[in-house]
Order: sequence, then structure tokens, then C-alpha cells
Amino acid sequence: MESMLVLAGEALLPSRIQMAFTLASHVLLVPLGVALPTLTLLMEGIGIWRKDPVALTIARRWSVVMAVQFAVGAVTGTILSFEFGILWPRMMGRFGAAFGLGFAIEGLAFFMEAIFISIYLYGWNRLRPRAHFLVGLTLPPAGLLGAFGVLSANAWMNTPGGVTIDSGRVVDVDVLQALFTRALGYEFWHFLIALYMTAGFVVASVYAVAWLRGRRDHYQRLAFAVPFTIAAALTPVQLLVGDLSARAIASDQPAKFAAVEITWTTRDHNPEVLGGYIDDSGEVHLGIAIPSLDSLLVGYSPNTVVRGLTSFAADSRPNTLEVNIVHLAFDVMVGLGSAGAALSAWFLWILLRRRRLPESRWFYRLAALSGIGSYVAVESGWITTEVGRQPWIVSGTLRVSDAVTDAPANFVWTSLIALVVIYALIAFFFVTLLIKLAERWRREDSGVAAAPEMGVPYGPRSVPGE
Repeated sequence: MESMLVLAGEALLPSRIQMAFTLASHVLLVPLGVALPTLTLLMEGIGIWRKDPVALTIARRWSVVMAVQFAVGAVTGTILSFEFGILWPRMMGRFGAAFGLGFAIEGLAFFMEAIFISIYLYGWNRLRPRAHFLVGLTLPPAGLLGAFGVLSANAWMNTPGGVTIDSGRVVDVDVLQALFTRALGYEFWHFLIALYMTAGFVVASVYAVAWLRGRRDHYQRLAFAVPFTIAAALTPVQLLVGDLSARAIASDQPAKFAAVEITWTTRDHNPEVLGGYIDDSGEVHLGIAIPSLDSLLVGYSPNTVVRGLTSFAADSRPNTLEVNIVHLAFDVMVGLGSAGAALSAWFLWILLRRRRLPESRWFYRLAALSGIGSYVAVESGWITTEVGRQPWIVSGTLRVSDAVTDAPANFVWTSLIALVVIYALIAFFFVTLLIKLAERWRREDSGVAAAPEMGVPYGPRSVPGE
């Protein structure tokens, strides 16, 4: 038994690194996986309603990207699912009956989405416009259902519930309580809005670059305007939801919140610290403290008491390094979100006041960077959520060190290296394919190659013989 614990201790670091790597890689695909079908359908709807062949061309091309990234996401998501059982067998063995509910739902959503993506792509040149559009309407709900399943599982890890434990074993599971834990409400809406904002900014950033390179025709302007407008419109909603989420974390996950705010001692008039880091004695260095702001944000009063890290046992809270990582990640997320809000306000002001798109090159330079910034913000949010829960894999119930595999550390390090190589190859072929698709579409638009969207009443390619 003692030797098994030693092996588990040796495997802890590589297991955490491998899980972090695969999560960070997979989350890059989630925004487009969940939100791109909605953007594609919206563009298709514009094409049908306005009888605009350019909008239909854009929608057709986005649907190809949607299918390619879905295929890549299926690979990385499957690997991620297997890792829970391989790297954290004690957690799955003990709580799989509750934790696995969300992933079962995600699996059903995945198969439903795969089926209808296939029909949607195949039906571009075989279905009537209305029928094709109606088929596509199944894709956004499937993506939302999949996101719900994964976030339900993650929320259960943060605020576990719905299980009855006897002698350390789960003897009963209340399905509804296990799926709808306290953290789900704010996690789901905060992340879902972030996904749509990120997808909007990422897609629009491609066309912002095209604008800067002088391509400013109807195709480029429409392909920029639709996703950026959606992202910009969601920004104020996200600011509100993010504020409510932070306040809920202060109540439901106080140790995580103390790490986010690098609050060392429990006190009222707690300041909001921007930047900086904390040392083992609780002293904050290089941070900018705004007096009483944190207490005001949490309870609308400077007298609101905020729990500090020292109110938790040292082995039941994030360590100093983890605290600083969480605090920095949270600041990056909020900082980039604030920058996105400012850029969105600029865009909406021009759009609503002057009924046109902005013309400033500085706006499009920033819009071109908004896609990267959105991805960094999403990654920072996941770091805040996952690292802030340490040392628990299931908050207050099961520690990460007690859930890790008994496999030798060398095995985990080897599998990590293999995954890095596999993911690098996947990323190379994925990016290469997207670049080749973009080049082909540019040739078609310039008339160098025959555009498959021309010469048919609907969809990009007619059926041979029809």
C-alpha cells in the first residue's frame, strides 16, 4: 500500500501537467464548436431572406470550417474523456456515477451534432433552402447541450451535490441535484456567453485583417459585421454575468475567491488588488490596491467581510504559487474583457449613430487582435476555475493527490510527450487545411478559379446530371 502511495505521488505532477495541456488545447476548439453553427445559420438566413448570394457563399464556407474543427474537436475531446479514467481513477471509481452524468449528456449531444452536421453539409446542394435551414437549426441546441454536459460535470467538481456517501462510497445519486449544482448557473452562462463572444471576435478578426489589406467589398464587410456585432452586443451582458459570477464564487467557493483577490486575512474594507503577487507571509508586492473596492463589489458595502486565505487550513487552500497563478489569470481575463468591452462600445457607437461600420485603421488593428485576446481570456478563465479549486479535485471531498493514478511517473511522462507530438501534428494539419481553404476561396473570388457557388440557385455545387 505504501509503495502505491509513493507511485501515486510521483505521478501527480506529470498527471496535472498532462491534464492541463489537454484541457488548454481542447478549450481552443470549443468556442467555434459551440457558436460557429449559430453564426453560419444566421448568415444563411440573411442570404435566404435578402436573396443575397454573397451571404450564402459565406455561410457555405463557414460550414466547411465548422465541420473541420468539429472533427478535430472530436479527437481531442475523446482523448480528454479517457484521461479522467487513466489519470484520476480514484475519482472516477468513487464519484463516476455522479460525475459521469454530464459526460453522458455530452456524448449524446456529440452524436446528434455529428449526424446533423453531415446532413447539413450534404444538403447544401440537395435540399430546398427552407429545409436546409431547418436541418441546421438542430446544430446550435446540440452544441448547447454538449456545453451543458461538460459544464455540469465541472460545476459538480466545484460544488458537489446530489450524492449520498456511506463509508466513503457513493450509495445513492440524485440525478437532478448532481446535474444542477450551485455552481452550474453562473458557470454555464458565463462560459456560454464567453464562447459566443470569442467565436464572434475570432471570425471577425480574420476579416479585419482582410480589411487592413485593402479587401473591403460586400463579402468582407458582411463577413466582418455579423460576427463582430454579435460579440459586441454580448459584451455588456457578459460584464453583468461576470460580476454576478464573482459574487457567487465568494459565497460558494470562498477559498478560490480569496486566491483570486490575493486576500490573506479575513477583513472588511477589503481592497481590490490589481496585478502584483503574494509571498508566503501574506505580503503583496507590486500590486495596485484600490481601497475597499473588493468589499463593495462583493456586498455593495465597504463593511462587507471577505474571507482570507488564513481562514482555511494550509492543506485545504491553494498554495502560494497557485494563488499567484489564479490571481494573474483572473486579472488577465478581466483586463482583456474590459478591453473587448471598450472596443465593442466603439463599434456599437459608430454602428448605431452613423449606420455604418467604423473606418479607422486603428479600430481594425484592434479588431484583428480581438480573436487572440478572446482565446487568451478563455484560457485564463479556465485556469482560474481549475487551479483555484486546488488542492481538491472534488471541492472539500477528494484531494487531487488522493485521486491520481498508481501508474509509474515514467508512464505518465511518456504519454504526455506522445500527446504533445500528436496534438502538434493535429494542429499542423488543421491550420494547413484552413490556410489552403482560404487560399482557394481567394482564388475563386479573384476569378482565377471557377467559384463553385456560381451557377446554382442555392448552395455551392450542383449535383452532376441535374
